[in-house]
Amino acid sequence: MKRKSLLATAGPFLLLVATGAANAADVTAEELMQRLEGVAPPAVLENATLVHITEDGEMQTVREGTNQWTCMYPGTDPMCVDEPGLAWMQAYMTQGEPPEAPGFAYMLLGDEGASNIDPYAEGPTEDNEWVQTGPHVMIFGAPEMFEYYPVEPDPSQPYVMWRDTPYAHLMIPTE
Repeated sequence: MKRKSLLATAGPFLLLVATGAANAADVTAEELMQRLEGVAPPAVLENATLVHITEDGEMQTVREGTNQWTCMYPGTDPMCVDEPGLAWMQAYMTQGEPPEAPGFAYMLLGDEGASNIDPYAEGPTEDNEWVQTGPHVMIFGAPEMFEYYPVEPDPSQPYVMWRDTPYAHLMIPTE
């Protein structure tokens, strides 16, 4: 069963097509921590809220965190996002209006790939600029920064993903 899930985000994020996620009751905090190892700096991950994405796309908290980060493994493309980043992801998932507050995400394990122009593309086509980005971070909600970065996806340097959509964000490779 294919379904759209987080990330987007989000490469995103984002997000992408996940297959067969288990129920939250089937995932322990320890199992989720193992799946997320390396997705963000240890201090972020160790104290983050851990979220599991159910088969119907709902986010269920597996463990409450003590910092302002939420980490998840939605089937593909594990990530950790700050509070504004999480609000951005929720807007993306519901095709709602993203917040204006800048947000940040870690995807230090890379992504499975996404279209650089269509936020909801489920796979590569001849004209959707499919790109796979290795370890990276993302910045959301700072469109004034985007004009300084290329649109053409080049996973070896920062670029703007989904520029002509409300979900434009900056992709910054970390290697």
